[in-house]
Amino acid sequence: MPTGFYTDRHVLVVGGFGFIGLTLTRQLARLGARVTVVTRALDRHRASMADLEPLGVRALEGDLRDPRAIGAALVGQAVVFNLAGQSGAVRSMEDPWTDLDVNCRGNLVLLEAVRAMPSAPKLVFVSSRLAYGLGGGVAVGEERPPDPLCVHAVHKVAVEQYLKIYSRLYGVTFTVARVTNPYGPGQPRERTAYGVVNRLIHLALSGEPLPIYGDGRQRRDYIHIEDAVQALLRLGESPASDGKVYNVGSGTGTPLVDMARTITSIVGGGRLEFVPWPPLAEQIDTGDFVANVSKIHRDVGWEARISLVEGLERTVAFYRAHAA
Repeated sequence: MPTGFYTDRHVLVVGGFGFIGLTLTRQLARLGARVTVVTRALDRHRASMADLEPLGVRALEGDLRDPRAIGAALVGQAVVFNLAGQSGAVRSMEDPWTDLDVNCRGNLVLLEAVRAMPSAPKLVFVSSRLAYGLGGGVAVGEERPPDPLCVHAVHKVAVEQYLKIYSRLYGVTFTVARVTNPYGPGQPRERTAYGVVNRLIHLALSGEPLPIYGDGRQRRDYIHIEDAVQALLRLGESPASDGKVYNVGSGTGTPLVDMARTITSIVGGGRLEFVPWPPLAEQIDTGDFVANVSKIHRDVGWEARISLVEGLERTVAFYRAHAA
């Protein structure tokens, strides 16, 4: 658990109403941080704003690609968590131009604004395990060179390189978190471009078939949202993480089909339906992927604590309660 580092500290969360961002924002507020959230459209998040306002969270409307809005939001901030951007590997292949515009140009706007600050904040950039490309039979460590299989991953790696350049030339302080497969409360049912675990839970709760591509034996490293947020908080506060790239995952690989069967068992409904891979999704699939998380444990003392079964049980209970 983070120390009192965040108490009364000004923290900006770009994309703070997204899946990971909302949980991070709530936790920062509970830790006593003075949190500002930047979002592209306030009207889409009125319910979340009403929930966060009693915690003292301030919300600003601004596009990551808007230099004026981002520059204004950065004033006085000590730490910036950047979770903004377009997600989805397949979506990035279908619309590479939007992915480029949002994920690359947007991050350059942020970096240019940061380097113009008289006292620049630390940046924590949320990247992706997709940067590595193909996984394999062994846990993947940060020393593995990136080898992206989709446009989205290429742009994540590009931003990581931007950060290194701005650090070397302008002294910008940063940390990169390559998150594996996060899941947990807070992802809407209609969000299907990413977040396979939550999508399958929603389907099971509705008694619908759970589509499994191929035989479902591909292993993934699933991490509960609360564990992922704790990792980000530790990286944000720790000088030992400055200038480094970290895997944020459980370090355990689980076949997708086993994860899906656990969901149906917990829910007591839904059924697995094995379907052919969509051609594009199959072409860019990474195969087995498990993260080696020894580096983040060694440097900042973080490790995942919520098992997959416990995490799935918590997530199912959350969606059941909110449906009721």
